[in-house]
Amino acid sequence: MSSTIGAIHSIETFGSVDGPGVRYVIFMQGCAMRCKYCHNPDTWDHQSGQLMSAQAVLDHALRYRSYWGEQGGITVSGGEPLRQLDFLLELFHKAKEQGIHTAIDTGGQPFCESEAFLKKFDELLTVSDLFLLDIKHIDDAQHQTLTGHTNQNILALARYLDQKQIPLWIRHVYLPNHYGDDIYLMRLHEFIQSLSNVKRVEVLPYHTMGIYKWQKLGLTYTLETLNPPDAKQVEHAKRLLHTTDYD
Repeated sequence: MSSTIGAIHSIETFGSVDGPGVRYVIFMQGCAMRCKYCHNPDTWDHQSGQLMSAQAVLDHALRYRSYWGEQGGITVSGGEPLRQLDFLLELFHKAKEQGIHTAIDTGGQPFCESEAFLKKFDELLTVSDLFLLDIKHIDDAQHQTLTGHTNQNILALARYLDQKQIPLWIRHVYLPNHYGDDIYLMRLHEFIQSLSNVKRVEVLPYHTMGIYKWQKLGLTYTLETLNPPDAKQVEHAKRLLHTTDYD
């Protein structure tokens, strides 16, 4: 029987930050957003990546299952995993048959409420244990400046997952100064408070470790003069987002 093919950027066999426990993390190839701080611009191109079947990926993942413990499992990240729904569906159906915990780390950009999309997405929810949603910016205008796309469908995704009561981790890359003004963090906190399914809120400090990839790809990195936040700034952001409320 044939197996659905996915475009894979890379695989991390012992992930520790993309979901609970030790995770087998699959980074999918292809992303429509163009985040100014992206540390993996090499995942943007939709035409590259290693082609692998869902069955082959699962077979490889199972080699590491003994390390996952009771909490670990498989996380599919990106790039943007929701661009490859058919691959996700087969992979997660097969994973659940094996009793594996499944998680999706997404920026949410492909989400829409068309009948065609929701038919597959609702099926995906039946075999997904956790979503990790990266909310790049709560303000739509700032989000468009930062990523090239609106955040309206991304916030709609968060509300939809709340409606379906799918456990959710919210992640936010914290850029100091303009993009990280306190008013925006407080607005983000208010939005998170409106959801009942949030289990964790994470502040991811902005860093510049991916600049060399931009240079290698011949891309202009426009945030090069922006300094990463220091520990005090990060703690301030965490307080405004009330991250300890979800520990």
